[in-house]
Amino acid sequence: MSNRVEPICSVKGTRDLLPPDTNLWQRVEAEAHRVFAAYHYGEIRTPILEETALFARSVGADTDIVMKEMYTFRDRDEESLTLRPEATASVVRAYLEHSLYNQGGIHKLYYVGPMFRRERPQKGRYRQFYQIGAEVLGSQSPLVDVEVLEMLVLFLERVGIREYQLLLNSVGCPKCRPEYLDVLRQALENVKPTMCADCQRRAETNPLRVLDCKVEADQPIIEKLPKIIDHLDPECRQHFDCVTSGLQARGLAYQVTPRLVRGLDYYTRTTFEITSGALGAQNAVVGGGRYDGLSEMLGGPPTPGIGFSIGQDRLILAVQAAAVLKSEAPLAAYVVWMGEAALAPASRLVRELRAQGLSVEIDYDPMKIKKAMGVANKLQARFAIIIGEGELAGGRYQVKDMTTGEQQELSPGAIASFLKGKF
Repeated sequence: MSNRVEPICSVKGTRDLLPPDTNLWQRVEAEAHRVFAAYHYGEIRTPILEETALFARSVGADTDIVMKEMYTFRDRDEESLTLRPEATASVVRAYLEHSLYNQGGIHKLYYVGPMFRRERPQKGRYRQFYQIGAEVLGSQSPLVDVEVLEMLVLFLERVGIREYQLLLNSVGCPKCRPEYLDVLRQALENVKPTMCADCQRRAETNPLRVLDCKVEADQPIIEKLPKIIDHLDPECRQHFDCVTSGLQARGLAYQVTPRLVRGLDYYTRTTFEITSGALGAQNAVVGGGRYDGLSEMLGGPPTPGIGFSIGQDRLILAVQAAAVLKSEAPLAAYVVWMGEAALAPASRLVRELRAQGLSVEIDYDPMKIKKAMGVANKLQARFAIIIGEGELAGGRYQVKDMTTGEQQELSPGAIASFLKGKF
């Protein structure tokens, strides 16, 4: 009888992110921190667990997210909890719970973290996935919409995404949407029997969700349905026109896409997506829009808002395709020591260089010079710093450029500034 223990693997739809890929993730996140800070956003970190009612009420009980995709369970107190499938509802919940609205003014918040949905895993789509997102609470100005989109475009360009398309639409507001929904229901009456089962159900419960259907066979039917943008009231039309003119004034290209309604019930007025041609069929990298009634849905005061989420898993694929940011972190130097007497000064030098913010590596097991230089090559170190008996006696270490082969002697105190000048 075998005593072999079966290995435990990651759960389906999840994955381990390993070096050097995690370095690329960190660089993308660092760029997000820089760009968002330039627009005066502050970071918020919310729990990954929330009361299930938060998402049922905000995202929409009839959405695929709530009906099919959420990880929901009862804890030991019989309270229904859900792993967050998205972060906007959590951010607004925190905004209300901590009474940020009493501080007045506009609140700009951003987040980075994991979300959870039980979807069919495929390239760029996982059951634990990551989002970078931002929310602006407290302003209904269309110029805020424009600034949000401007910030998004700047961020994408900073991480090397040059080929993208901004898709834009308006889904109206509670004043003008009911009239459109009546028109849409009438148009669906004759065609819904030929559509997928989900669309047949949505046609009765939430007809706007029909426009979000991804079933290929339904697309010709959806294309002929009435457009919501043709049924906006004067205020929503003026808001949308101001957004488009603001984008034009900033030289930001966009495409009006009348079927773009997004998959969440809380959206009002501006909705948008940004797609990347580097991703194939599943090409949406960013999605977002305005949600002026979400605060009231969650029991708070009237608070207009707009936000977006970036699918970080897909974004990383697009960044890799653009090949602007690289996964590997550059290793400034590999320190080679020869003889027990050299180990302590070598360790001291490594500590000093790291304290200066330089990436440096050392092995603590003794090895011959040839093998050590081979390790430096394998690690793709830019420089090798060689410390042996002769270097210790002369007080100057050998610094070899692993790219050119050039070698020079430097005092230990001069090595940090020398390396910094090369990076």
